[in-house]
Amino acid sequence: MKHLFMVLNRLVICLFMFLLGENLSFGQQFRAAVGKVNITPVDSQHLLGYGARKSTAVHDSIYHRIVVMDDGTQKFILVSSDICLVSPSEYDKVAKKIEEKYNVPNNNFWWSTTHTHSAPELGPPGLAEAFLGERYTHQYDTNYTAITESKLYKAVEEAISKLEPARLAVGWGESNANINRRARDIHGNTNLGLNPDIPVDRKIGIIRLEKADHSIMAIIANYAMHGTVIGGECTLISGDGPGVVSDFVESKTGATMLFINGAAGNVAPIYSTQPNAFRLKEFEALLGEKIIDANSKINGSISQIKMKTGDTIVKTARKDGLKWPGYLSNYTGKDQKGNDIVKLPIRFLNLNNDIAIWAAPLELFNEVAVEIRNKSPFKYTFFYGYTNGWLGYMLTDNEIPYGGYEPTVSPFKVGAQNDLIKSVIDYLKESKRKITGKQN
Repeated sequence: MKHLFMVLNRLVICLFMFLLGENLSFGQQFRAAVGKVNITPVDSQHLLGYGARKSTAVHDSIYHRIVVMDDGTQKFILVSSDICLVSPSEYDKVAKKIEEKYNVPNNNFWWSTTHTHSAPELGPPGLAEAFLGERYTHQYDTNYTAITESKLYKAVEEAISKLEPARLAVGWGESNANINRRARDIHGNTNLGLNPDIPVDRKIGIIRLEKADHSIMAIIANYAMHGTVIGGECTLISGDGPGVVSDFVESKTGATMLFINGAAGNVAPIYSTQPNAFRLKEFEALLGEKIIDANSKINGSISQIKMKTGDTIVKTARKDGLKWPGYLSNYTGKDQKGNDIVKLPIRFLNLNNDIAIWAAPLELFNEVAVEIRNKSPFKYTFFYGYTNGWLGYMLTDNEIPYGGYEPTVSPFKVGAQNDLIKSVIDYLKESKRKITGKQN
């Protein structure tokens, strides 16, 4: 009788914990929160993307958008900023401050830029000065950088303070808003343009965060597309296609939308480098409505979420004669034969046993990300590009001989593609094995 009483007492306690929202399978209850802060400058700024130029006015505001997730054992912070690029040294600086302030290690803090070409410079040029030194004869604006960093810290702090019980859903969408930009003539000469005959990745990876009552909190949309609807002759500050799409989705859903660019190294918007901002609105239909439609077709969400983060370094041969900036010394080194290499950091996030996200500070050709997705043991595999800095373009090996713009801003040699694919796939397979306990 005493034993039966103890069993019943235990069941009552478990039921009480369940009713309070305690997640018995994964520890504490999954929580999430969002943040958004305007980072549009009040003065004229040097714009990053295209040739060196200064802004003359604002077409649309630019933002930091933030998601914080907490599975009860650790927090994960994802930031999407309407900025073209940041140097890995700028990411390292901000990540260190995030860890000091909020006890979130850099593996759990990802800073992604949307890659709009109509936003101000933020921080030092990084590796870009090795390729495009003529664009950086001026000193970057330290005041705007400091203000923008401060706004990011404050928005992260506010989001952490608002963490609440949450649910997560995942799915796919598709949009024809992009096109391969490696244009070729009859002789194979390659330039920036539009090329419908070369592969392009048109999938949209969707992660939806909901409040406990199933109302939408955030949509994280992962899609490959350069932020180059507006061309270099236009000097208006703008979030370009990614920013306009985010604003549109937010206006229709009431949720915060983070646009996370994918493998857009050889992917342009179908209307590209326009002399003005006129065609930006068309991307509300081309991509914004497709995100909303994809989100509406995702059925079901779950409150039991376990996060696992990790990282690896891909060591691959570095292009000869490249003048590497000294403040990026952590991202280069020597192999056993004394040859220069790039140390390419890759980050990973697993959400339960079916979602894998990997991120890199790259402009990656889309074929590489698609191959990894197709070979991944996870049902949903997303690539977050332009994340945690920028270390140039990584082309596919077969595209390098065609030349064009992208090889001139790449630190990598032939073979880098395979080094990356092998490293990422090996990591994903080992992650899956650890999660499931089964050999892939």
